[in-house]
Amino acid sequence: MSSISFIGLGGMTHAIASRAVAGGDSVELIGRDAAKAKGLAAELGAGATVGTFGAVPVGDIVVLAVPYTSAVPVVAQYGDALAGKVIIDISNTFDADATGVVTPEGTSGAQEIAKTAPAGAHVVKAFNTVFGHVLVQERPLDVLFAGDDAQAKADVSAFIASLGLRPLDVGGLEMARWLEGIGPLLMGLARNGAGTFDIALGVDLRG
Repeated sequence: MSSISFIGLGGMTHAIASRAVAGGDSVELIGRDAAKAKGLAAELGAGATVGTFGAVPVGDIVVLAVPYTSAVPVVAQYGDALAGKVIIDISNTFDADATGVVTPEGTSGAQEIAKTAPAGAHVVKAFNTVFGHVLVQERPLDVLFAGDDAQAKADVSAFIASLGLRPLDVGGLEMARWLEGIGPLLMGLARNGAGTFDIALGVDLRG
């Protein structure tokens, strides 16, 4: 059993934390709205607790589940409270009409977050290629992830697998830009080719 902290109280936190609690993990829910955090903890049941925004998270893995526009400021505000933590960045960097990304060429949201993170913290990009409402359906899904630290990636891979999902490593954190580019691709597919947002990206690994 692991302890996982979530900063942010939106739909993705609900989706991932639900699977974590079902798998026997304990989760810490952290947000500026304490009442909302308590409500979500009550909904998730045993294994869910409420943390204090800005304090050192309990979990060795911290899921940063806030919009990209808030992600860097939140990490900066936490500062050394995140030292030594594995930070999972789940954000998408959509532009206004979800046809591109807002980060400059040659970088990604995850890399910008990593620049702000304190020494000893390691950022891993994951979960941004899966819609939250698909995650809660409890079907098997592929979760692509990227990061620079081998141990951090091993920890995230094990966490993903514990949720009943298949972790697929795409390389170093420089690959996060391409993972973030999958967001607009999925939006375009949902709006056009698939005609529904009840979709997920999968990889066929047959030899």
